[in-house]
Amino acid sequence: MVAEDYLRGEPFVMYLGDNLLKQGAKPLIQTFNQTQSDCVVGAAEVTDPSRYGVVVFNKDGTINRFIEKPKEPLSDWALIGIYVFNDKIFNALKHIQPSWRGELEITDTIQTLLTTGAKVEAQRVKGWWKDTGKPEDLLEANQLVLQDLETKNEGTIEKSATINGKVSIGRRSVIHSRTTIRGPAIIGEDCEIGPNTYIGPYTSIGDHATIRNTEIENSIVMEGTHIDCSRRIVDSLIGRKVKILGFEKNIPKGHRLILGDTSKVTL
Repeated sequence: MVAEDYLRGEPFVMYLGDNLLKQGAKPLIQTFNQTQSDCVVGAAEVTDPSRYGVVVFNKDGTINRFIEKPKEPLSDWALIGIYVFNDKIFNALKHIQPSWRGELEITDTIQTLLTTGAKVEAQRVKGWWKDTGKPEDLLEANQLVLQDLETKNEGTIEKSATINGKVSIGRRSVIHSRTTIRGPAIIGEDCEIGPNTYIGPYTSIGDHATIRNTEIENSIVMEGTHIDCSRRIVDSLIGRKVKILGFEKNIPKGHRLILGDTSKVTL
């Protein structure tokens, strides 16, 4: 609704930022154009439909109705957070009321389109889809993305460094000696990895990161982070410009922590 003045006059895609979809938006856009629809939604079969808005199909495959996060789901087909609309969506938005959650629901808006005679189509997506609303979902999505990784080296690999499997190394990154990287793994640009470092499978490292004297596996490390801790890190999400350091020998060990709300740390 905020973007109405900008969007009016041509179709547009609404793609929720916490969704990852292997097939991307292109097939939905093709369906929108081919069927001359007013709206196309993506749908995927899920095991827990109560977490999502769902689409209920008729026996002939046409859409019966949409329901937002039903307590007793009538369908296993979830709306996956990617939609193609034309201008009719704005008129529908003006005719809905806040839901029991106090929000204007996109599911209710699409249902209004359907009720008022607009042409609404659902495309059942192919390939994987992940709603990355929780940390474990992000790690699983990272695994799915890395399964299709292509090997690439645009950096420098020093002698005695070992690269196994599918590994992508970005421009100007340096893999120092006594370092092992086992793919699938991706190293961003301008990174320094090693020495004395192990990067295990399903690890994604962002640009400008430095990792030394550390083992890390099945994790996401975002840009600008520095890790030098002589520890093993697994199944972790590490944000931007984080520093993780180890203790020097012969110094009494303690833990100094500055943590945001609802953080969970295991030491």
